[in-house]
Amino acid sequence: MTMTKLAAKKMLKESGAKRVSDSAAIELCKIVNKFSYGVAAKAVKLAAHAKRETVKKEDVTLAK
Repeated sequence: MTMTKLAAKKMLKESGAKRVSDSAAIELCKIVNKFSYGVAAKAVKLAAHAKRETVKKEDVTLAK
């Protein structure tokens, strides 16, 4: 799952922006997606370290 340009624009506007360019929304999508996949990878490693196949909420929380 990736962040959409529309979701990025909405987030920026809810954060106080009056107008948001497409390039700003696309860049935010790239940053959020990169961060999210990094957290997901760390969470999987934490679950594996705990000898579990299931990634739990705690794994994600620790991974951020």
